[in-house]
Amino acid sequence: MRRPSPRLGAAAAATAALLAGSLLAPAPAAAAAPTGAPAADRADRSAGDILDRLLAVPGMRLIEEKPAEDHRFFVLAYTQPTDHGDPGAGTFEQRLTVLHRGTDRPTVFSTSGYDLPADPEPSRSEPTRIADANQVSLEYRYFGESVPDTGTDWSALSTEQAAADQHRVFTALAPLYPEEWISTGGSKGGMTAVFYERLYPDDMDGVVAYVAPNDADRPGDTAYERMLERVGPRECREALKAVQVETLERREAMVERYEEYAERHDATFDRVMGSADKALEAVVLDLPWGFWQYGDAADCASVPSPDVSDDELWAWLDEAYGFAFFTDQVVERYSPYYYQAGTELGDPRPRAPHLKHLLRYPGLDARDHVPAEVEMGPFDPTLTWGTDWWVRWRAENMLFVYGEMDPWSAERFRPGRRTEDSHLFEAPEANHYASISSLTPRDEAAATAAVLRYAGVEEEADDGAIAPYDAELDGRGERERAEEEGPPIPRR
Repeated sequence: MRRPSPRLGAAAAATAALLAGSLLAPAPAAAAAPTGAPAADRADRSAGDILDRLLAVPGMRLIEEKPAEDHRFFVLAYTQPTDHGDPGAGTFEQRLTVLHRGTDRPTVFSTSGYDLPADPEPSRSEPTRIADANQVSLEYRYFGESVPDTGTDWSALSTEQAAADQHRVFTALAPLYPEEWISTGGSKGGMTAVFYERLYPDDMDGVVAYVAPNDADRPGDTAYERMLERVGPRECREALKAVQVETLERREAMVERYEEYAERHDATFDRVMGSADKALEAVVLDLPWGFWQYGDAADCASVPSPDVSDDELWAWLDEAYGFAFFTDQVVERYSPYYYQAGTELGDPRPRAPHLKHLLRYPGLDARDHVPAEVEMGPFDPTLTWGTDWWVRWRAENMLFVYGEMDPWSAERFRPGRRTEDSHLFEAPEANHYASISSLTPRDEAAATAAVLRYAGVEEEADDGAIAPYDAELDGRGERERAEEEGPPIPRR
């Protein structure tokens, strides 16, 4: 619902020129009141029970309503085109949830870039609490229960199609929620919010993106490698390298344990990784990244010495990283991410020269984490290159939060000096779970004020967030974010 302006029109034109027609045009509006209608008219249309109004949206279906104190909470399914550019390609149902606070409140559009919980419960993101807002949370296509029936053809799994999904949901719900809208997300969800803003710059009034990687594929770019060579204490980095070497030197014993682990847990390696041996190598390669993504320097004391027993080494690796991830039963959940990483989002591949002599599967990358029967085209940098430029020069009302110790934060979106009310903040000593509340007091106040401005409620606030912290709503939101921003970790 970004207010139209000549500058925004120019931004949209620049985007179109950059893409040279390779991305979708904005999807046609759903059968709902036009978003350009005057606010008073839209408010009149919202009279009546909110659930009745939601179910009056063509293609919207109620799955379940659940109790939520001072709110209402709906789990819904919305019919979407499989291909927004080809109405004859069929449809699928996309899950979403609505945490309803009031039609007179702003709305936060939350995207994780992955699936919703299997059984969603009421929760809210940090911007939702700050603005005391409604929240719409959308499951990403090809994840969870929102999977088009395209078999092994995943060509409809793209950022342009996902952004069109969001635009269509926004177009349908904006007449019900006529106040300001902010999009938010963390990690891949942060990327999703940024790409959506770029492709549909007139929809949102602001963006709050957490730890959103800017994986523009630049020749000679070693930002991730440099990050892993400087993060944390030197002795901790060296201890992690020693564990990597020791694990691969004990490969046979570790693979035997991995196979026994899979048998105990009714897990397999057949459909994606192919073997426990290959899965073990992936675990070892990813260890330093995963250690710093989720942990901090305080965890360094737990890193074992090279002379521990096989059982102790295995137990620490399982605790620090988790062997379940590379079984079919887990990694397949993330295969759609790897498909996008290998085709358009970017696939970070920091090198590990200290392991070169021990590797049996050199060059592991995103393709190795997608079922073999799914065809993947080559990587196309158009989206990432264009968006990097767009944020630097055309960003408006965009807030970025990164963690000082987070490997993913090595590559950042950076609003330029001439952008409008757009900011980048770094949370000191924070990992991939960096948030506004983890910033320094001065930066937290500035970021909070920006969120309130974007939401149009700055006059309501009394030096901070409008809504107090709720252990149930906000605690659940923090746990869900931690789950959403867990694996995947980049392949090399």
